[in-house]
Amino acid sequence: MNKQNKQNKFSPEVRERSVRLVQEHRGEYPSLWAAVESIAPKIGCVPSTLLEWVKRSEINNGAREGLTSSERDRLKALERENRELRRANEILKTASAFFAQAELDRVLKK
Repeated sequence: MNKQNKQNKFSPEVRERSVRLVQEHRGEYPSLWAAVESIAPKIGCVPSTLLEWVKRSEINNGAREGLTSSERDRLKALERENRELRRANEILKTASAFFAQAELDRVLKK
């Protein structure tokens, strides 16, 4: 199973409801992890998955340090664009060198 399938096993609504459940009942447990461990089986996911959802929600809401989901998506897009531009630049450098050499050969044959 690839990462995309794992991410889509639970709908956004289920994730949001699960995170809200943890946040609403967090005070009833000695720690965030204890709350997550108690609630995760009721949702049908492993505690580490639910904990990631809670952390992601806290980051997106500004309650925890880190890049928001939209910032992460934008960063990934920029990194992808940067790779593509570097690749295109290398192709252009190679082509430029090829044509420069061809022109030099043509001039020297005269």
